[in-house]
Amino acid sequence: MTIEIKVPSVGESVTEALLAEWFKQDGDSVAKNEPLFVIETDKVTLEVEAEAAGQLKILVPEGETVAIGTVVGTIDSAAAGTAAPTPPADASVGVAPEAAPAAETRPAAAALPESEAAATVAVPASTDTTAMPLSPAVRRLVAENHLDPAAISGTGPGGRMTKGDVLLYLEGRPAGEPARAEAPTPSAGVEAEHRQAMSPIRRRIAERLLAAKQNTAMLTTFNEVDMSHAMAIRATYKEAFQKKHGIGLGFMSFFVRACVEALGEIPEINAFIDGQDFVYHDHCHIGIAVGAPKGLVVPVLRHAERMRFADIEQGIADYVAKIKSNRLELADLEGGTFTISNGGVYGSLLSTPILNMPQSGILGMHNIEKRPVVVDDEIVIRPMMYVALSYDHRIVDGKGAVTFLRRVKEFVENPERILLEV
Repeated sequence: MTIEIKVPSVGESVTEALLAEWFKQDGDSVAKNEPLFVIETDKVTLEVEAEAAGQLKILVPEGETVAIGTVVGTIDSAAAGTAAPTPPADASVGVAPEAAPAAETRPAAAALPESEAAATVAVPASTDTTAMPLSPAVRRLVAENHLDPAAISGTGPGGRMTKGDVLLYLEGRPAGEPARAEAPTPSAGVEAEHRQAMSPIRRRIAERLLAAKQNTAMLTTFNEVDMSHAMAIRATYKEAFQKKHGIGLGFMSFFVRACVEALGEIPEINAFIDGQDFVYHDHCHIGIAVGAPKGLVVPVLRHAERMRFADIEQGIADYVAKIKSNRLELADLEGGTFTISNGGVYGSLLSTPILNMPQSGILGMHNIEKRPVVVDDEIVIRPMMYVALSYDHRIVDGKGAVTFLRRVKEFVENPERILLEV
């Protein structure tokens, strides 16, 4: 029996996708539910698995842009168990054929150093790819660019290195970094360069950022938060919290709950402009900006106003796991009414976040640093975090924006107020 492998639908607004990478070669045997290939759209990256075991026939090569529903390959289920096994990775690139165990996923802000306020929103990359088999496309790209696989972090399932990982490594490699010994030496006086097409996700990010700058009256207001009380509460209850809920207690849940309360008081920040109308939401769907290896994505915590701290932390952890395994769905990204972004995970001290249209507000969190501050007319050392609110001035006045940010500050500095609703 021959089973068609089609590009799946990932949402009504998506009509085509890039077949980014095949994990198997033509004629390989595949197991049921084994990842076959990766597709990239302008919003998500998704792995497609085999519906049955059998022998793979590839009809569309990687690198092609195909319409949703296109048949890109077939599986001959009658050949299950009889097809030749996949050959081991080419030993010339120093990779052993045995697969390494899956890398541990860092729990959402659990037991982190206090300076890493919100590591919940960074997807960790695997650090051990030396024992991973490489797909044909990755092996070819590594060989052509004379790269050391051990230097490249894998973000695929079980820490597998993907083609995107190699391209990102090439793009971010320091200009002065030497290539491996076998790399050809450029002629004297010739400056080397290479051109790389933007992925669908990067194109979409660029379009949305430009549209936000051009089509909104965006302003940013700033404040700072004394994190000492929140840190003390976290330190006191994190073990009991972990034991009861099975998830770490991070700072992101403090800020999500604070924003929910503040949005209730300043509803225009939880609204958007539609033509000549203001549309106000009676719910809080909070987007959490996550820096993934292939670009920024913003999965949404739906009805955050109904969530407890444990629900928020678990929701974020679930999204991080889905992003790491390329299981994020388009529905996970839709419907947000307000966004929280955390540059602190990268060490940012202060920045101005850009609006996630059509939303009218976005909160920027930053790194926690000990600084001298004045408390009761005395200079003391406190762990402080700068926070920034970018807002659309067409719907949000300065008074509302400043009040919102001050309320977030008050709630985070005194988390009991969230529970007592005062």
